[in-house]
Amino acid sequence: MIDKVIILSAGQGSRLLPLTAERPKCLIDFSDKSLIRWQIEMLAAGGVSEFHVVTGFMTDMVETELDHLRQAGLNITVHFNPFFKVADNLGSCWIVRDIMQGDFMILNGDTLISSDIIATAQNTENWPITVTVDIKDHYDSDDMKVSLDGDRLTAIGKTLTAEESDAESIGFLAFRGEGGGLFREKVREIMRTPAGVENWYLKIIDALAPSEKVGTVSIAGSDWAEVDFLNDVETAAALTAKWKSASG
Repeated sequence: MIDKVIILSAGQGSRLLPLTAERPKCLIDFSDKSLIRWQIEMLAAGGVSEFHVVTGFMTDMVETELDHLRQAGLNITVHFNPFFKVADNLGSCWIVRDIMQGDFMILNGDTLISSDIIATAQNTENWPITVTVDIKDHYDSDDMKVSLDGDRLTAIGKTLTAEESDAESIGFLAFRGEGGGLFREKVREIMRTPAGVENWYLKIIDALAPSEKVGTVSIAGSDWAEVDFLNDVETAAALTAKWKSASG
């Protein structure tokens, strides 16, 4: 059981303007809860007890929301990324690189995941690094596409061609054993290059793919949503309304 998670919530979510003009993306309300509250409560129910949240845009607002969750007994540590305006999410990973000890998970700050996805990630132990992936008939230019050899990841990136694309990453990864150290060292290495701050952290996963240490697990058929564009908001709202109804 992995009990530690890193949530990358530093960005504003400018593609969601005007919703994010005065609040960060992770605080958009869905069915009477913020996005980040949905994430943390789902993960806590799935066995996670240690939360590390990387903040940036309007961090005070996010910290206030997290304080409410702390009052409910959750162990949450905030890590402020002062470079959030100029760095992509690899910079957020660099901020928490010292936390990447032992087993842990990383979740994108704009991804809502259901309890069965969390259970799937918790129960997969075949790879040092496991990327949760969904399967679709077609992939668009903004999808984080994945190439596979069986369930081994051979490449990941938005620029993969249709022929190279076998799945898409949903932004939820599990690291076990040597996986965390491999990832942490590659973060250090790439952040020392001139273009380091411009990269997504999944560039690290792509760079580690030749090591044959990166696998995938399919969550096809499970409920999840990425909140990246305005038309995603309605989909996410419907999903959380379903979860809220199911919980009574």
